[in-house]
Order: sequence, then structure tokens, then C-alpha cells
Amino acid sequence: MSNANEEQESTEPSPKIIVDSDWKEQVAKEKQAAASAATDTAPADDEQTEAAPTAGVSKPESDAAESPVAEAPSPETPPTESPTGDGGPPLPTPSFEVLVSMLFTQAISALGQMPSPVDGETKVDKRMAKHTIDMLDMLTAKTEGNLTEHESKMLSEALHALRMTYVSVRG
Repeated sequence: MSNANEEQESTEPSPKIIVDSDWKEQVAKEKQAAASAATDTAPADDEQTEAAPTAGVSKPESDAAESPVAEAPSPETPPTESPTGDGGPPLPTPSFEVLVSMLFTQAISALGQMPSPVDGETKVDKRMAKHTIDMLDMLTAKTEGNLTEHESKMLSEALHALRMTYVSVRG
């Protein structure tokens, strides 16, 4: 019987390995499209349609150690330009996620977890951090029942992370 098994194995076609040799080109196009999108949003739309065949290429997932606020998807509408036309960086589209992210960042900075953008020093101001956490808690109460599942989860995870950090920080 072992001869019969050997004959069956030899008659079965071996699996064909397909190597996608142009994956590097696809990645380069995606990087180029992302770089163009950062500098000018109009050409990025054209480049994204050219990069559409790369749908099978998976992108790396974000690090799980990042804050819950970092998990928010980017808005579908492009960032708004500076209303004064001063050539400053584009501003994000106003959204609930941006508001929560802004308050989260303020509280984390007040807890000394990130340096101040002004002088680069980390300072602990628990009074300001508590005020910002209380603001987020007030938002939770005032928006109860009016948030999407994603917004509600983002807000509760941000509050949880801030409260745990607040308790662990001395100052």
C-alpha cells in the first residue's frame, strides 16, 4: 500500500508559488501618494486612484501601546486651510474626535507625560489636568445617547487612560 500512496503523491500537482515581483513599486507609489497628500491634497486624489490596484497589500497596524485617542480614524474630508491664508499648516476638519484628542493632549501634557510645545520642558500641573479630565467627563454626561459607538468608546477610553495616569503621577 505504501507504493500506492507514493504514486498518488507524485501524480498530484505541486502547489504553484506566485511571487509578486512589483510589490516594491506599489509600496513606492503609496509612499509617494502619501507624501503628495501631505503637501497638496488635490494631486493626492489622482494618485490614490492610480494606486487602487494595491488593495491586496496590507498596511501595518498601529502600535497597541499608543493612546486610545490615536486610534481615531482620520476625517473623510480634507483638512481645512488656514482662514487667514498665512501659509500655516492645514487644520484638521472640526469633529468630536478632534475635540477629544485636543483635550486628551492637554491633560497628558499637564500630567507631565509629554513636553510643552513652547519650551520643551515637562511640567506637572495636576490642577489643570483635573480640570481637563472634568471637562471630558462633562462632555460624557452632556452627550450621553448622542454619540456614535466609536465616539463613545474613544471618550471613555481617553477618560480611563487619563484617570489612571492622574493617579500614578506625583506632584
